[in-house]
Amino acid sequence: MHRSAPRLSRILACAAVPVMLVAVGCSSDSGSGSDAEKKAGSSSSSDSAGAEPTKPAVEPAKFTDLPDACTSIAKNTVKDLVPEAKKKGGTAGRSSDLAVRGSCSWNGLDDKGVKGSQYRWLSVAFTRFDSDQSLGSGAARATEDYTKQVAKEKASEGAQKAAAAAAPGIGDEATAITYQLNKTDEDFEYATVVARTGNVVVTLTYNGAGYAGAKTPSAADILKGAQKAAKEAVGKVDATAGDGGAEASPSAGDAKKDDKKEEKKDDKKGDEKPESEATPKS
Repeated sequence: MHRSAPRLSRILACAAVPVMLVAVGCSSDSGSGSDAEKKAGSSSSSDSAGAEPTKPAVEPAKFTDLPDACTSIAKNTVKDLVPEAKKKGGTAGRSSDLAVRGSCSWNGLDDKGVKGSQYRWLSVAFTRFDSDQSLGSGAARATEDYTKQVAKEKASEGAQKAAAAAAPGIGDEATAITYQLNKTDEDFEYATVVARTGNVVVTLTYNGAGYAGAKTPSAADILKGAQKAAKEAVGKVDATAGDGGAEASPSAGDAKKDDKKEEKKDDKKGDEKPESEATPKS
């Protein structure tokens, strides 16, 4: 009888253990929340931390159109810079979208007979950049292209005595690049003005040479002419913000009539005029 008492105590103690474990488990769940709630809270915190902040909208482009390149420079200016221009109205460059890219050029040989001849070439080109959320604002993209164009002109093949300087008073920013170039056995003076106004880049080039004994034009005169024409071209771009678009260009019929008139004048004079910048004739 005395031997069975301790044994009975041990059995009762062992039976009480599971009850305590269950109690401990319930106490733990009530204090920290369920596993599902923990996972949901952790996932929500992770998502908010990994989400990228919304980018601010880019600034809208200032200009949505371009002027007609061939009317961007005043007729009197063209007449002064390119005497005896082969086509008074200029030769338009090809473009798949004139609201994004446009260009025009003039060339002429002023034949003075025994006194020699003076050759001149003038060209203007426009490039417009739209604002894009992924690429940046039109002004920022134009600034990048402006920098590239200046570097390109400075590195012109065969250029001698190249120099670059700021050209104040032309657009938001402008650089004038001058150099000499020998071709067709003559010395040419070059001046290119690269300018930016808003989201548009304007590149204007003016050059000239003397033939058959005529003097080469001075670098100062070529630069002065280039700056004057560039200022007019930039002014035409600025005007598009006020008139709601580029000026209407002449109709195809009018352009053909003008070309025929010029051809008749050329035939009467009997002058040989250069077909391109690279191959002037005396």
